[in-house]
Amino acid sequence: MSKGVFISFEGVDGAGKSTHIQGLADAFRQQGRKVTLTREPGGTPLAEKLRQMVLNDAMDPLTEALLMFAARRSHIQEVILPALAEGHVVLCDRFTDATFAYQGHGRGFDLAVLSQLEQWVQGQASGDLLQPDMTLWFALDPAIAAERLADARVPDRFESQPLAFFAQVHAGYLARAEAAPHRMVRIDAAQSRHQVWQQLTQALVRRGWLSIMVATPTALNTP
Repeated sequence: MSKGVFISFEGVDGAGKSTHIQGLADAFRQQGRKVTLTREPGGTPLAEKLRQMVLNDAMDPLTEALLMFAARRSHIQEVILPALAEGHVVLCDRFTDATFAYQGHGRGFDLAVLSQLEQWVQGQASGDLLQPDMTLWFALDPAIAAERLADARVPDRFESQPLAFFAQVHAGYLARAEAAPHRMVRIDAAQSRHQVWQQLTQALVRRGWLSIMVATPTALNTP
C-alpha cells in the first residue's frame, strides 16, 4: 500500500495518546511504511510558536480559535499534504476535532464560526475538506484523566481548567464522534495499556492499514 494515510489521535491529556502514537509509528515502520509523526497545535516552526502562545498567554476565545486555525493552516500546507503526497502514514496528535471540543464546547465558542474556519483552512482545490482518514478518540472520564495527570507536570492554560471544563470537552468529542461515525473510532482509554493497544490495532487491521496484529511495543510492557 503506497497511498498516504492520515490518522489523528484525540482525547484529553491523561488519556494515554502519546505512548500509543509512538507505538503505532513503530508498528507501521516495521511493515515498511514511511511515517510522519506530528502534533497540533504545532508541527512547523510557525505553528510551534503559535502553540506556545495558545498554551501560555491570556487571550479571548476568538483569538484562541484564530491562532489554532492559523497554526493548522501552516501545518497542513508544510507538513501534512506533502507527507501524504509522498505516501506517508501521517500520525497527528490532535487535529480539528480538538478545536471543536476545546474551543467550541469547552470555551463555549460559536460552533458555526469554527465550521466556517474549518472550511477556509481545510478546503482543498478539489472541493473536498481535508479530514483524517481515521480518528482514534481515546475516550476517558475526565476525573480519571485528572488523577493520572496529578503532579505529572506544571499545567498549561488548558490543563489547569476545572473538571467541569473537561466534562464539556468530553461532550464535544462525543458530538463529533456521533456526527462522523465512519471516521472516528472510540477507544476505551480506561482499560489497561495492552487492551487499549489491541483496540486501536484491531481498528487499523479492519481498514487494511496493518496487515497483521502487531506485537505490543516495549513502551507498553508496564501495567
